[in-house]
Amino acid sequence: MTGFRTLDGADLGGKRVLVRVDLNLPMDGDRVTDATRIRAILPTIREVTDKGGKAILISHFGRPKGKHDPRQSLKPVVPALAGELGKPVAFADDCVGDVAKAAVAALAPGGVLVLENTRFHPGEELNDAAFVKALAENGDLYVNDAFSTAHRAHASTEGLAHVLPAYAGRSMQAELDALGHALGAPEHPVVAVVGGAKVSSKLDLLGNLVTKVDALVIGGGMANTFLAATEDVSVGKSLCEHDLADTAREIVARAKAAGCRIVLPVDVVVAKEFKAGAEHRTTGISHVADDEMILDAGPKSIAAVNAILDGARTLVWNGPFGAFELTPFDAATVAVARHAADLTDAGKLLSVAGGGDTVAALNHAGVGTRFSYVSTAGGAFLEWIEGKSLPGVEALRN
Repeated sequence: MTGFRTLDGADLGGKRVLVRVDLNLPMDGDRVTDATRIRAILPTIREVTDKGGKAILISHFGRPKGKHDPRQSLKPVVPALAGELGKPVAFADDCVGDVAKAAVAALAPGGVLVLENTRFHPGEELNDAAFVKALAENGDLYVNDAFSTAHRAHASTEGLAHVLPAYAGRSMQAELDALGHALGAPEHPVVAVVGGAKVSSKLDLLGNLVTKVDALVIGGGMANTFLAATEDVSVGKSLCEHDLADTAREIVARAKAAGCRIVLPVDVVVAKEFKAGAEHRTTGISHVADDEMILDAGPKSIAAVNAILDGARTLVWNGPFGAFELTPFDAATVAVARHAADLTDAGKLLSVAGGGDTVAALNHAGVGTRFSYVSTAGGAFLEWIEGKSLPGVEALRN
């Protein structure tokens, strides 16, 4: 990874290492329901502890808005972390002050400690200099291993990097490597698949991608807006942002000027009801009835996208093709995801995907582990592919 300081250059032995992680995990009461983010940070924690450093983990949890709220404590996360790590993990009831200081002092080299929710203090989200200083008192080095929070300029995500020697953790490094290969200096042809409900939520994303990729495949509810605006067809009662017709036409014009091909469905699966197993039919895009809604791309559209992927070297994916949560309207998402995974397995395609719905869609298709890289970072992943600089990342540059 070029341009960023990594653990390769860090002397960890005997050091107090403040590691910013993302332990904002899905919970059912006091039970962690998905340990994906824990597993992502294990390599960094193990490297710190194996080299004799003290791994002092800092994270936010929920939105306590600068006040102590026991319902948003990190304490219930500790048993799950200890279980995945296979060793004891200590906990401190605060992230700054005497309580934190005592817990850090009591930690043996090679030990792991979780400090309480940084957002219990208003200085965290304000990136307040005094709070940054209070956090820094408990560390000799700072490691950021939370790409998912790197779009926020908070004390623990950005401020600390300016007052302590700062490094990217292994999970952060992997994410930056994957994104760099996908959009920074990709191997062409590059194809982007962008789906989801609304164009309005992805305007910056589309505007950036048309200047970077060779083909932009648009799916989901977003495709309906483009079909209505640029193909002059009726989309019936489909989800469609008719007020963004001019914007859609402008994006198509920008793509044409940049030499980027826009790919829209040529056939669609329609139904009169938005529910699993609803009576449905496949039709050309010009034959959607007024009382029907488009819920997926059709087989000709799937074949066209798969043919484009056959000639691609790099794929960036964000968002599903249709209402993938409802069978049988998951067909296009599943078929294209599996084809992309097959090409990845064969060494023909570098595939990078991210965003909440995207991860769920790929897991639904059974290929969540078969892409080159799947980012669990929602907002940070989106801002990166929108071409925005992320404060937490910029602070780690050489």
